[in-house]
Amino acid sequence: MSKPQFVYVTYIETTPEKLWEALTSSDFTRRYWFGSEVRSDWKVGSPFALVIDGRTTDSGEILEADPPRRLSYSFKHELYEELRNEPISRVTFTLEPFGNLVKLTVAHDGLVEGGKYLGAISTGWPAILSGLKSLLETGKVLPIPREALGKQEWKR
Repeated sequence: MSKPQFVYVTYIETTPEKLWEALTSSDFTRRYWFGSEVRSDWKVGSPFALVIDGRTTDSGEILEADPPRRLSYSFKHELYEELRNEPISRVTFTLEPFGNLVKLTVAHDGLVEGGKYLGAISTGWPAILSGLKSLLETGKVLPIPREALGKQEWKR
């Protein structure tokens, strides 16, 4: 039996290089990822962390870095006890030129059947990626309040 996974595809009017920078630069991520800073040197085997207000919310290790085409890291939630017991999962970003657009595919796999992670990321990733798309295309971030992505989604 295959494990559940989350896959999201969007098309962004930008270049692969600008999208890569938006995914790997805290200057960008703070604006569309609810204040999160990404911390890594983006080399395979290096640590990865998402940090908000000095607290690590998620951590992992860089599994693949092929700028500006593909980025993958392991993902372990650190902040909320309800999600801390979920196994380490994997996030993979694939960037493909598509005319004057970039096709961005985000796959989050390694999830467990009946786990709380799938519900959490099923609301989180679309909000994060919508903010990313809006920022790159218009220079503005969508005003999606983090609180709107409440814990009730973990029970899906």
